Amino acid sequence: MNIKNALLSISLVLSLALTASSQIRVYEDGKLPADSRLGELRHLNNYFPFDVPEDIDSWKQRQAQLRKRLLVANGLWPLPERTPLNAKVFGKTEREGFTVEKVYFESYPGHFVSGLLFRPTESNGKHPAVLSPHGHGGRLQDHGDGIKGLIENGDEVYEASGRFPKLARCAQLARMGCVTFIYDMEGYVDSLQLPMEVSHRLNNARPDLESPEQWGFFSAQAEMRLQSIMGVQTWNSIRALDFLTSLPDVDAKRIGITGGSGGGTQTIVLGAIDDRPVVSFPQGMVSTDMQGGCPCENCNLLRVDTGNVELAGLFAPRPIAMTGANDWTSEIQTKGYPELQKLYGLYDKPEDVFCVSYLQFGHNYNYVTRRVMYHWFNKHLGLGHKEPIVEKDYQLLTDEQVHVWDDEHPAPEAGVAHEVKLLKAIDDASKKQLEKLIADAEDPAATFKEIHGEAIKSIIIHGLPKSDDLEREKVKKVARDGYIEFGDILRNKVTGAELPVVSLFPTEQEWNKTVVIWLSGEGNAGLYDAEGKLNATIQKLLSTGSSIISADLLYQGEFLKEGKSVESQRLATTTNRAVSAYTFCYNHTLFSHRVHDALSLISFVAN
Repeated sequence: MNIKNALLSISLVLSLALTASSQIRVYEDGKLPADSRLGELRHLNNYFPFDVPEDIDSWKQRQAQLRKRLLVANGLWPLPERTPLNAKVFGKTEREGFTVEKVYFESYPGHFVSGLLFRPTESNGKHPAVLSPHGHGGRLQDHGDGIKGLIENGDEVYEASGRFPKLARCAQLARMGCVTFIYDMEGYVDSLQLPMEVSHRLNNARPDLESPEQWGFFSAQAEMRLQSIMGVQTWNSIRALDFLTSLPDVDAKRIGITGGSGGGTQTIVLGAIDDRPVVSFPQGMVSTDMQGGCPCENCNLLRVDTGNVELAGLFAPRPIAMTGANDWTSEIQTKGYPELQKLYGLYDKPEDVFCVSYLQFGHNYNYVTRRVMYHWFNKHLGLGHKEPIVEKDYQLLTDEQVHVWDDEHPAPEAGVAHEVKLLKAIDDASKKQLEKLIADAEDPAATFKEIHGEAIKSIIIHGLPKSDDLEREKVKKVARDGYIEFGDILRNKVTGAELPVVSLFPTEQEWNKTVVIWLSGEGNAGLYDAEGKLNATIQKLLSTGSSIISADLLYQGEFLKEGKSVESQRLATTTNRAVSAYTFCYNHTLFSHRVHDALSLISFVAN
């Protein structure tokens, strides 16, 4: 008989069972399940290959799932309200071929993004624009006396502008006709409301910022709300695009984005979730190797079962290019670039992805790499310049000309007080937004399911497994008084998960074709009472003719050495910093694993 058609109902029963000893053990004494999840946790220095789907429809489905997950992971699902930017543009400085102006605006009310706006001197009509997240080192990164060695090595050409490579690319792009905005990462230059020690260098937990009334970044309260430095910086990038595309001299249909190192990570993420950029050059982070070492490049959920090469591929089919160097991108020509070429081939656009490696250089966004970027943007923004494009030197900007805050434009509130206020305001705004979206919806129930259901899918990640992915190994069958007790091993051939499963089938009553899936805090032991007998609820279910199936979910029952219960989740061992994203950016939580186990039971029973 087809069990799927025979089942009249599948019941899920949640129970907090008392501690008890199961009458049946599936595995031999002392043996643990051969479950892949008991192995080493993944971390940012692992290998992250990109397995390209064989057809475009499969890729588009995967692309949509990952884009939504990136929004959820960054705490941006649904996207927050775009509050007024209240942008200020002032303090123009003129240089040959371009001008520089100071900028600040509010990404959230009271939280400011600062930066410099480079414009072509010839400013008639609308121009293409480039958004430039800078990466670690800051937009004012200064090589100082080290520029001489960089020139000798071939990294740079000019002693003046080469000292400040991030400003050099903005100056040249402006000369090429692009309005270019370079903006501060949190903790750098003029963006000091969330200081460097919090945004990038936090090592230890802060017990005074862990309460439901007052919490800071990296606290349990923040992580439960998916609030992170990465999320704030991603929202800053979205609002920076809002600012850039609102300028009267910008052609909003010709937007490029490029950044290096941490700015390369921001370029990847922004390009994945925002359709406005039409060309991208994420430098120094498209790699199957190290995925980004700073807390600002990691947030929970982001890279579970994926990595930077696939995340960069979310930009497809829009043109994207990068270079490799003698760093974690050194193998990009054989690990990453071929997969991106295959991906773009699905769109019949293999020419719209490009990578060249310069292994004589270390981690960089140097003159040689910038030259590749200029060519790419010249081509795909339709700038019309004769190739090759040669970057020119320029007169350096003074300290006064590159800093935003002054007596007329005083710096805003900063430090712990602002951090606490910002996180509380984001949380309050999110709650109000969700309430309003559901209250104003034509079908509130459907809207609730869309918003919350899609978020839960992105958090759990794995859905109901296919029946073909599951494999049952029969281990034991014991006749009891009024029922038969089965012990089986249920394997997921795709994920490598393996569960000890106990099933009870009534013999004194005719089976009523109902299967109850019994989930307990004690696993299989939850079927029994303290004396080792079936608990009263299970006895009642059997007496009505129902059968019962239970399992030890991950780190329950037979997963435990010497029966010791799990008191905390395992953490990746690459760092001792108090940042959960170093583990859960790359690994499922224990809760998610147990949901996967429950879904495996459901699929097994239903099929």
